[in-house]
Amino acid sequence: MIYKCTLCPRKCGADRSNSTGICGAGGNAIVARASLHKWEEPCISYKNGAGTVFFSGCNLHCCFCQNNKISNKLFGKVITDRQLADIFLRLRDSGADNIDLVTPTHFVPNIINALDMIKHKLDIPVVFNCGGYELKEMIDMLDGYVDVYLPDLKYFSSDISSKYSNAPDYFEYASEAILAMIKQVGKLTFNSEGGLMKGTVIRHMVLPSHRHDSIKLIEWIADNTSRDDVLVSIMNQYTPFDFISEEFGELKRKVTKMEYNSVINRAAELGINGFAQERSSASEDYVPDFDLSGI
Repeated sequence: MIYKCTLCPRKCGADRSNSTGICGAGGNAIVARASLHKWEEPCISYKNGAGTVFFSGCNLHCCFCQNNKISNKLFGKVITDRQLADIFLRLRDSGADNIDLVTPTHFVPNIINALDMIKHKLDIPVVFNCGGYELKEMIDMLDGYVDVYLPDLKYFSSDISSKYSNAPDYFEYASEAILAMIKQVGKLTFNSEGGLMKGTVIRHMVLPSHRHDSIKLIEWIADNTSRDDVLVSIMNQYTPFDFISEEFGELKRKVTKMEYNSVINRAAELGINGFAQERSSASEDYVPDFDLSGI
């Protein structure tokens, strides 16, 4: 049990035995869906689909989050660590390419406990699919438990991260955490079917009106990582949902072809290795149905 939570850079100090942190988490994990998911990057969902476990709550609360129903509204079911371990095994038995932990930061102790129960039975990688706003110390806790890191790298500018996620220190923490992830799991390692067994994939979703910030992130990746160590997934799926406040009027449209292509072109100039998305991915159709499936 966490009596003074310092799992993430918020360090809110919540006593999660009888209350919740900024992320919305108490003592037990909250899960909204556990199922095969075929829409991750090709090396993550390469055969039957990633075995995604969508956790509820989040330490960022981005104003545009496509998973708003679970990240901000906390829809989900409270489960024990034993139940979480059983979910991992059911996903394995269903043919999952991996165990894909989505927005897991605030439940890391629960996840470690669940994996301790069944890790010897897993013959597929564990993927840590997070928002990037992590502490290096928390990444160190995951050594030996996580095979593949799939972090977002959302913002370079502290003004932008402060405005959209109330996290002016986002890049400071995310950049340090991502380098720690890369160091921990090492070089990219694939199986014979092209599935990623170990390594790091950095995701970045281009936001409308902020292509220059995206380019700064791409340049940082090029300067601080190796093609052997990371893949980069430059995402074009930003969707202007109705719940986005008028306060953020610049976010109430899709990314233009020019904006996205300018980021992709800069990545190509720098020799970035990874993935791009079709414009058709910017659709509500790609948001999972959070209906407690598999829980």
